[in-house]
Amino acid sequence: MDEEYDVIVLGTGLKECIISGLLSVDGLKVLHMDRNDYYGGESTSLNLTKLWKRFKGNESAPEHLGVSKEYNVDMVPKFMMANGALVRVLIHTSVTKYLNFKAVDGSFVYNNGKIHKVPATDVEALKSNLMGLFEKRRARKFFIYVQDYEEDDPKSHEGLDLHKVTTREVISKYGLEDDTVDFIGHALALHRDDNYLDEPAIDTVKRMKLYAESLARFQGGSPYIYPLYGLAELPQAFARLSAVYGGTYMLNKAECKVEFDENGKAYGVTSEGETAKCKKVVCDPSYLPDKVKKVGRVARAICIMKHPIPDTKDSHSVQIILPKKQLKRKSDMYVFCCSYAHNVAPKGKFIAFVSTEAETDKPEIELKPGIDLLGPVEETFFDIYDRYEPANTADEDNCFVTNSYDATTHFETTVKDVLALYSKITGKELDLSVDLNAASAAESEAA
Repeated sequence: MDEEYDVIVLGTGLKECIISGLLSVDGLKVLHMDRNDYYGGESTSLNLTKLWKRFKGNESAPEHLGVSKEYNVDMVPKFMMANGALVRVLIHTSVTKYLNFKAVDGSFVYNNGKIHKVPATDVEALKSNLMGLFEKRRARKFFIYVQDYEEDDPKSHEGLDLHKVTTREVISKYGLEDDTVDFIGHALALHRDDNYLDEPAIDTVKRMKLYAESLARFQGGSPYIYPLYGLAELPQAFARLSAVYGGTYMLNKAECKVEFDENGKAYGVTSEGETAKCKKVVCDPSYLPDKVKKVGRVARAICIMKHPIPDTKDSHSVQIILPKKQLKRKSDMYVFCCSYAHNVAPKGKFIAFVSTEAETDKPEIELKPGIDLLGPVEETFFDIYDRYEPANTADEDNCFVTNSYDATTHFETTVKDVLALYSKITGKELDLSVDLNAASAAESEAA
């Protein structure tokens, strides 16, 4: 281990594995270590026995729940936008050859006490029972504007400079009601708060276009895809990629202590009495607790069921977003459901997650609006975890710390963090202009 590396990465969570893979593909010499004897860190995947042990202690799981090894329960479950940045990263790095994807059946939004399919196009807007007749027509006009908008074609702009005009101003031009704005902003554009309304509209329009284009990709009920056997396959796929490009992986490395020189700059990592030297360290917050700040907490419930979520058209995989306004909360709530159809549970079993930014110490009460949508549940596990962000200056100490995972059930925020960190480390933007058809193996799986 007494060698010099360009970068040492600590932790094999999804973010760390993507960074490690990208840097290896760039030709950097990477050493990747983890104190655990398994991949995934906080974003690991557990079988039923491990899930039970983690949340219920030493008692055994009841037999009626099925065979333990047929469960692959992701601790940080997130769907991928079919045309989104993460899929582009997977294609850019050729990681798609290690994975099989399947389309996600449904994308829904909670509105006035009911679950509705998220309408993403002018045609869907007219069919949606989220809106009354006149509102449907207004929404249809807005969707047509978004669909036709091309940044480099001024004719499609209808006199609006979306880099200057706010989202609120664009929406007011179409006279949309508050409930319509709510589902567009939170379930289509996937904003987590309402700040976007007073920001340039270009970001929201791009997000809406990404949703609609991803939806069209597989002709399914949602714009999302998910790997068979869950997300645990992803860190391992990036580990394989890194190894192909000469990266070195070491699991079960005790301690992993970052070493600093007299100027406070990281110069290496010591484990088991040996020090590997490096120019930069990348890690999750748990490896450098003195260089992060707590920014929030995530409350979540993991539920095992034997049926699809009611009112989701028997979807075997589904996301439901409950916008904060609908719940009179400060943050949105998210429901994620997957089943044996994605090989994450035994035949006939469904795994549902309900998550949100915690506003109290009582997840059982706080998560009730999402749990109430699930119908009868066989088993529920509650959990709250702290969320951290880096508090250091990477230029001064050579330490690049990833953010903790948020409550969202999609990857858009996670991959944004990764790409920003990649730019910080390398000083360049990652080119994501790839041929999306290169994920054709995924498409055939998604049929």
